[in-house]
Amino acid sequence: MRVVLFTILLMHAMGSLLAQPLRVAVAGVSHGHAAFILGRPNKGDILIAGIYEPDTALAKLRARQYHLPENIFYTRLDQMLDAVKPAAVLAFGSIKAHRDVVAAAAPRHIHVMVEKPLATTVADAQWMDSVARRYQIHLLTDYETSWYPSVAKTFQLLEDSSFAGQVRKVTINDGHQGPKEIGCGPEFLQWLTDPVLNGGGALMDFGCYGANLMTRLMKNHMPVSVTAAARHYKPLVYPKVEDDATILVDYGDAQCTIQASWNWTFSRKDMEVYGDKGYLIAADKNTLIQRNNERTPAATRHITAADVPVYEDPFRYLIDVLNGTVKMPDDGLYAPANNVIVVRILSAARESVRTGKTVRF
Repeated sequence: MRVVLFTILLMHAMGSLLAQPLRVAVAGVSHGHAAFILGRPNKGDILIAGIYEPDTALAKLRARQYHLPENIFYTRLDQMLDAVKPAAVLAFGSIKAHRDVVAAAAPRHIHVMVEKPLATTVADAQWMDSVARRYQIHLLTDYETSWYPSVAKTFQLLEDSSFAGQVRKVTINDGHQGPKEIGCGPEFLQWLTDPVLNGGGALMDFGCYGANLMTRLMKNHMPVSVTAAARHYKPLVYPKVEDDATILVDYGDAQCTIQASWNWTFSRKDMEVYGDKGYLIAADKNTLIQRNNERTPAATRHITAADVPVYEDPFRYLIDVLNGTVKMPDDGLYAPANNVIVVRILSAARESVRTGKTVRF
């Protein structure tokens, strides 16, 4: 009887332990995407234990906006990490600041998730990857398109059923009317439109989505070359950075055209994949257009998470990666191996814009 009772109590205690929310810290709240975590509905699976934000006025603004206690805000990153001891830290500051977050978190064995892209330079991306591996922490990069059922279904059809055959051409379009035009706050614009803090303008902000998706399609193979062109259609609005970019990524047997812009008529994130047997077009988060027969017209399908395994909540994915429920594949959209290549493609695109020449790997 005692053994049975002990077993029941142990199982109950283990269940309570597993049900404990993941303690996370937030590093920076100037990114517009900070709303993803600060405004996330309370599901009982995440506890925001601390927030680092050196701008005290911005910290107070976010505390009011999201009804957060001011005593969880800190002006020093190291002090916050030592005080709250989170399991993971989520970076929502400038892209350049991602390196500082990893530098502080990794030696403390704190896992890190950053907003896209991973870094502004290849040197920073490679350093962050090496430090994460040295201290055996997970380093994830979050893209909104990682959550799209239509994107997940596209990958599934290409890999599981070879629906479109050998991939030959891919076109990926991302962007919106412009960060100022859609109402991004001054704290976000201050670094998003800075060539150092963001690494560029629309090329970095939206070119990274295409590089991330194409790298996944190519299973982390490096391209042969990158050719890019950038434009300043609104120099008075964005004097320091490009507001439009076209990037041609050549793999020898396949090509990807990435069209990243702060000049679209409306917001868009879509992908077209053309193979030697058919095509798949992820027109938006839930719409997939597919065709692979001359005699059969294109079919438009509404795709949801019920149709394909996909995490529509990136923080739920983070939780499951940390607790070992899922293993993050090396060629996965969140993985460092993919995202170091993304930064290499973006850096090559910037160099191509600067010189007017194709950059070869």
